[in-house]
Amino acid sequence: MGHREDLLEGAKRCLLEKGYARTTARDIVAASGTNLASIGYHYGSKEALLNLAFLKVTEEWGDVLTKQPDEDAAAGDAEVEKPPLDQFRDTWERVIAGYEQSRSVWQLQTEVVSRIDSDPELQKALAGPQREGRNGLAQSMLGIDPETEPEKARVAGLFCQALLAGVMVQWLMDSESAPSAQDLTDGLKAVLEGRAP
Repeated sequence: MGHREDLLEGAKRCLLEKGYARTTARDIVAASGTNLASIGYHYGSKEALLNLAFLKVTEEWGDVLTKQPDEDAAAGDAEVEKPPLDQFRDTWERVIAGYEQSRSVWQLQTEVVSRIDSDPELQKALAGPQREGRNGLAQSMLGIDPETEPEKARVAGLFCQALLAGVMVQWLMDSESAPSAQDLTDGLKAVLEGRAP
């Protein structure tokens, strides 16, 4: 790897260990084995590097989130479609089961959300990936293909993204009373039926 890649990897580690606000240029240099001048040369500023590193961290987490558990094993096999509620519950089981490993990503996301109003560059950098993330959530959680049903995927993705943000906050605040995958599935059923499960 060259300095550019080393800096990006170092910045990602720093974000997950220290958060956005507490990460300094010197932290990134120490984590990457590079030098201060490399940040400006390759990325223009520490903030530009951190913004990109944040996007990469969330993209990698999103790839894990949206990957079907049997994706590798079933490569080449005929695709078996699950009922939407089963797919929804299965995705939430993966998200919640990975909570401990991804807690630092969740903490980082909530910190970044709190910075949006004061950082227009960050806000601009997140716009496109937000839309892509919504499409991925619609497909992984509900089986809606954004290419064949773009409007349905858009609104379903908005719903899934709002739900994901709320669940993340609940798990960070009080994991003892936070919802399980079955709670979320039963809640969705209740909303769809208009009465308790």
